[in-house]
Amino acid sequence: MKQPDTEELCRRCGKESETIQHITAACEQLAPTEYVKRCDGQAKIIHQKLAEAAELIEDKCPYYKYTLAKVLENENFKLYWNRNILTDKIIPFNRPDITFMNKKTKNTFLIDIAVPDTHNLAKTITDKQNKCQELANEICAVWKQKAAQVIPIVISSTAVIPKSLSQSLTRHNLHPNTYNKTAKICNSWHLFNCKNF
Repeated sequence: MKQPDTEELCRRCGKESETIQHITAACEQLAPTEYVKRCDGQAKIIHQKLAEAAELIEDKCPYYKYTLAKVLENENFKLYWNRNILTDKIIPFNRPDITFMNKKTKNTFLIDIAVPDTHNLAKTITDKQNKCQELANEICAVWKQKAAQVIPIVISSTAVIPKSLSQSLTRHNLHPNTYNKTAKICNSWHLFNCKNF
């Protein structure tokens, strides 16, 4: 494989060619900060919509002003953000982005959000489902739930939307067009970061 010229290397990490794919989803310098902000921006939208639907919050505000609460709870629902789930056995992945529990139906949803490069969409969805499945099984046993479902919310870094996203949103009675807001976050992230690169 041909090594990139030093002039082609990423100005941030200096290790890979500075391509759109690298800047939007693979630069190790952007991963701990900018990619996390983009993913959290998408999580805000999903978290806020779930909280509103479950009547866990009263004030409606634009998603960009919404503050993610670690725990929201009422008599019917419990909503966790980025919180470790304690289990009886050690599970390598025990912190989904969002955990949503319906106390009446005894159903829990583990929602994990990702923003991969477009060519990694299908693999990322499968990886998220596999990664969270052991935790879902343990939650059924420990929390005495009828079911625990893994719901990956995955949209590509270039705002390509997989067909499964609409189905994932519909499972929570969220409007299927919620993905429009998540796509806007990807697009505005590109505009801001590419301009400031």
